[in-house]
Amino acid sequence: MKGLYVAAALAALATGAAAEVKVGMITTLSGGGAGLGIDVRDGFLLALEQSGRDDIEVIVEDDAQAPDTAVQLADRMIQSDRVQVLTGIVWSNLAMAVVPSAVNQGIFYLSPNAGPSQLAGANCHENYFNVAWQNDNLHEAAGAWANQTGYANSFILAPNYPAGQDALTGYKRFYEGELAGEIYTELGQTDYAAEIAQIRASGADSVFFFLPGGMGISFLKQYADSGVDIPVIGPAFSFDQGILQAVGDAALGVVNTSQWSKDIDNPTNAAFVESFQAEYGRLPSLYASQGFDTANLLISALEVADPSEDPDAFRAALEAADFDSTRGDFEFGPNHHPIQDIYAREVVQEGDVFTNRIIGVALEDRGDAYAEECAM
Repeated sequence: MKGLYVAAALAALATGAAAEVKVGMITTLSGGGAGLGIDVRDGFLLALEQSGRDDIEVIVEDDAQAPDTAVQLADRMIQSDRVQVLTGIVWSNLAMAVVPSAVNQGIFYLSPNAGPSQLAGANCHENYFNVAWQNDNLHEAAGAWANQTGYANSFILAPNYPAGQDALTGYKRFYEGELAGEIYTELGQTDYAAEIAQIRASGADSVFFFLPGGMGISFLKQYADSGVDIPVIGPAFSFDQGILQAVGDAALGVVNTSQWSKDIDNPTNAAFVESFQAEYGRLPSLYASQGFDTANLLISALEVADPSEDPDAFRAALEAADFDSTRGDFEFGPNHHPIQDIYAREVVQEGDVFTNRIIGVALEDRGDAYAEECAM
């Protein structure tokens, strides 16, 4: 697929000026996970547009959720396009395929989503920054919320890939009850009849699942149709804005955990929600907010230094995170992952739109479990 050269670079090209900074965005724009990558891209480009900068060129490519494709794109962007910064990857298996090689070549990687435990711990790197979370975080919060709710016998399931493994590890880290069952499903699976039958027979008092994108849509619809009435709890990935419209009534009342929500009360978030809806004709998702914050982190660091001319100063500016986040106060931990509140949200309907509203705080000022393993 031919690269898409977008955003502020257009203004530079129109005036004949050369872009000073090249950013390579590798994200998922086709297939079952396309909605996630599209929202990351749109949030990122909206922030660049609002910044008014004309010296940033963004090269956007579709990884089609394939690790080999992502690696090929990263190699081309680094070797041929000469990008200084990479971003955009949604899926942890793709991040593990791309990020270690990129950062070891002196490229900065700003993650707007994937946060595998390996990159937060033993394989952390000074050029890797995660602007979203460490993978376990929202699942840890779900476990903490399950305790607050009084659940004591959860059935848990997730796809068998790095983020799925981190999901169940995270839930169990904070959850204090028993497990009625634990299943790893296939990545990309769409038929959950067997898993739902096991849930029905398990004696569980709650179900925790992590099934992002089309997987979550399939599971929730089939679960609702099955007649099983065991309460469901999950991370925001399975109850995010784009997914909710596809799931509909089946998601109403479900509690999910997230570090972002459209009703977080600060001026930056309110302006972001309004401007995103005006630009794209839809409410922003969690992924859009992360793309938006990632771009604004980048812009804040570029105000201080050029990554090619002074990488140390650029890195220090990223660490300072001197930008207005949609989440309010934003701070990196020692392994370049956020320290942040994680909320419990409930799925509600506002007019014809299914969305989320905050009902409480599941974890306050949470970093991650792997920072002490990072020797950076």
